[in-house]
Amino acid sequence: MKVRYDEEDDVLTYEVSDEPIEYAEEMEQVIVHFTKDSKPVLLEILNAKDFLSKALKIGRKKKGKLAK
Repeated sequence: MKVRYDEEDDVLTYEVSDEPIEYAEEMEQVIVHFTKDSKPVLLEILNAKDFLSKALKIGRKKKGKLAK
């Protein structure tokens, strides 16, 4: 597993496997690369700073609701 951040392009890359990539699908700010057997190999988070900022805000809200 490898995680890399490209500050210039603001892309966070999360490599979960070293298997060959067959195809990719884009879902809003995330591109997921798959093997021919549909196993995820690589995730690319575009506009990573914005994506992670929103994810952290959602996480904090949910955590606060659970604590009550």
